[in-house]
Amino acid sequence: MSLKLADAETGDISDIINTALYPIHDSGHVQLQALIEHARAELAEDGCCLLKNFLRPEVLEQARLEGQALSGKTFYSVRKVNAYFTEDDASLPQDDPRRTFMERTSGFVTRDMIAPDAIIHRLYVSPMMKRFIGACLDEPEIFEYADPFAGLVINVMPEGTEQPWHFDTNEFIVSMMTQKPEAGGLFEYAPMIRSRSQENLGAVGKVVRGEDRAQVKELTLNPGDLQIFKGRFSVHRVTRVAGATERNTAIFAYSEKPGIIGRAQRTKQLYGRLSEAHLQAETQPGAQRPVARLIHP
Repeated sequence: MSLKLADAETGDISDIINTALYPIHDSGHVQLQALIEHARAELAEDGCCLLKNFLRPEVLEQARLEGQALSGKTFYSVRKVNAYFTEDDASLPQDDPRRTFMERTSGFVTRDMIAPDAIIHRLYVSPMMKRFIGACLDEPEIFEYADPFAGLVINVMPEGTEQPWHFDTNEFIVSMMTQKPEAGGLFEYAPMIRSRSQENLGAVGKVVRGEDRAQVKELTLNPGDLQIFKGRFSVHRVTRVAGATERNTAIFAYSEKPGIIGRAQRTKQLYGRLSEAHLQAETQPGAQRPVARLIHP
């Protein structure tokens, strides 16, 4: 049964944030401005900012248990995809990355199944959190998704699953691991390998085919670390998970515009169902949608 969504205006999260390192509760704090400037510099240069130990140590176990308790509600789908989530095009050269298809196992618990008082739900809706993330991205304001499923999800990766090389729909994504696997599940990315003006298909192709590791970075993630990532411009993957412990990661989807709702076809693929909001959005020409994955067809 779906739960009521968390109240978007419930505010203070200083009881779960490591405020000694990240004083986001105090907008005038000197350390906060330094953090924001550092995050902006990292995102501009590398497309990735990792805020280690963002959660208080004493709430890490609670966050892990909350995620673990929901893993039985995960919807899994397996399919062959390229890095752009587009269909095969036989008119393209064989070495074009749009013709390299890899197996992807997607496993998600959707926002409507996550309790309003869960740690990750409190983080997602907090105005304090949105102000901080927006400042790091140098955006005047960011918004939660209107999508009742995709705004906040838990990505569940049991043994044998992986996320192959891909670009994100979103300009940016915010995520936090809540449970680390015994082995594997490593986050790898090729920083800012494409831009708004250049797809750089040759370089992307070499990365996704495993021919070029020189551009690839590996990021060590631990539970409670907050990652801000420009995945629309940096091709990335999560390697195959090994061992009995699942890799669980909360994904916080924000946008520069309000009202974003995922497309019905994609929503059905990822989550196995649709809501009334998705059906209504399909009939509304002005509905806000996630941007296309391929910047230049």
